[in-house]
Amino acid sequence: MSVAFPGSCSGPIEPSPPPPPPAGIPTLIGAGDIVVCGSSGHVATAAMMRPFPDATVFTAGDNVYPNGHPNDWRNCYDPWWGEFKSRTRPGIGNHDYETQNGKPYFDYWGDQAGPRDAGYYTYVLGTWRIFAINSEIDTRPGSPQYAWLQNELNIDREPCMAAIWHKPLYSSGVNGPNPHMRDMYRLLYNANAEIVINGHDHNYEVFHPQDADGRRDDTKGIRQFVVGTGGVAVTDFPRLLPNSAYREQVQGVIKFDLDANSYNWQFLSPQPPQTRHTGSGVCH
Repeated sequence: MSVAFPGSCSGPIEPSPPPPPPAGIPTLIGAGDIVVCGSSGHVATAAMMRPFPDATVFTAGDNVYPNGHPNDWRNCYDPWWGEFKSRTRPGIGNHDYETQNGKPYFDYWGDQAGPRDAGYYTYVLGTWRIFAINSEIDTRPGSPQYAWLQNELNIDREPCMAAIWHKPLYSSGVNGPNPHMRDMYRLLYNANAEIVINGHDHNYEVFHPQDADGRRDDTKGIRQFVVGTGGVAVTDFPRLLPNSAYREQVQGVIKFDLDANSYNWQFLSPQPPQTRHTGSGVCH
């Protein structure tokens, strides 16, 4: 069901914060599918992130609805989630491309979005390598993006890896699954990546670790999170995919504490109870 929040965009909603992570452990927090001008969902989710001033913020695409217009970036994204702009690692989604083929997205983020018009890049948090991937362009073997990721994964680097993109390979929601992302997922699986984070479906879903063909693999599998809950109205689950471990229809953000060889997560919502789902895993 959809979740309505009290108030309007005239002021923030201040929740009680959960405990901070242990000192020195990098934190990653965010969601996809964020801003609808005239609504209050993104105001409430922005408030969820305010208690974590040292966290790196991510977006998993569809930052601004309905079509990524510059006015909506300026008037609705920037006053709220834009508070964290200097520490945000953005990702692009299909709605972000609907105005001038994504020009307002790349204009807003500049160098933070990676090479202009590519929409994919990589960065490091502690012992973690994070890949921001573009699910809206060619991801097939032989494409520039596939070759880039393949090359990056062949470099001997950080022991733990996560990837973030918009359209999930696996989803029990109305917009999934998205098989065009299988090749990228397979590259990550073969390289022993730990986590994939997506948006696109406006709900929260976590999968048991699995391979690129949907087989559960508790030894080497990737745990995938769908977190299209950043502020838009939530949607339901018309199907139940194999290996779906947890599902919820509520707005919120997910916070990862990225330890040297492990991770834990909290899915946090403005709707009580604030902490909706938690878990942990180890690096492969």
